Amino acid sequence: MKISEKFEELKKKGEKAFIAFYVAGDPNIEMSERALEVICKYADIVEIGIPFSDPVADGLTIQKADVRALSSGMTPIKAFEIVKRLNSKFPKVPKVFLTYYNIIFKMGEEEFVKRCKEVGVAGIIVPDLPLEESDSLYNICKKYGVDLIYLVAPTTTEERLKKILERASGFVYAVSVTGTTGEREKIAEETKELIKRVKKYSKIPVCVGFGISKKEHVEELCSIADGAIVGSAIVKLVEKYKGEEFLRELEKFVKELKEGTKKKIIIKN
Repeated sequence: MKISEKFEELKKKGEKAFIAFYVAGDPNIEMSERALEVICKYADIVEIGIPFSDPVADGLTIQKADVRALSSGMTPIKAFEIVKRLNSKFPKVPKVFLTYYNIIFKMGEEEFVKRCKEVGVAGIIVPDLPLEESDSLYNICKKYGVDLIYLVAPTTTEERLKKILERASGFVYAVSVTGTTGEREKIAEETKELIKRVKKYSKIPVCVGFGISKKEHVEELCSIADGAIVGSAIVKLVEKYKGEEFLRELEKFVKELKEGTKKKIIIKN
């Protein structure tokens, strides 16, 4: 399913998007696939991290998850295989890869995007690929119908924001704060201002990530944005629980987060 189709479906239901992030291979390949199956039952879009040794946009929680995943033998090829199996069970949940450019470069841009198309990856997020250096990947993604999802931040200038929004497809990833991923206590005012700025120039859905860690955050964001992205708070459960208990706690948590996208949402014509 395309990301744009998912947002249309949610709009008809009067809901916003719950996007859940999880690192493929954490704490091991088998358990990560089981965890992703649980997440697919509740999340509207699933963001799957391909682990990388130097994840510059990620805080300590996801860095540790990457180390665990790499230690368990996770590879980009295995990530594609996981998505293929997930899509056979959950075809109506768009899957998005979050990875770093070195992995794409090593495989070759066209080969990477082609594989994405083949297994049903709907979009790619590459935090360390700036707009100015993304022409080649952008054109290849366009060729294969895979969304290249750009990030914007409170520090993004007006001129740069307009350029990003001209290219954006799927959704725009609004970084809620300056810094790396990780849990925060409250939603910053600069985040709300950033959402307004994006909506001023584009009708593309804007979803907020970095620091979203509880249902209350999701509810607050979904009153002004089109979706909330939760990563570190989900990944932290891997450190806290083991085995079947982990899967039970994960299900309880993602179910609660999805509920936050349904509360007091008014659709404006």
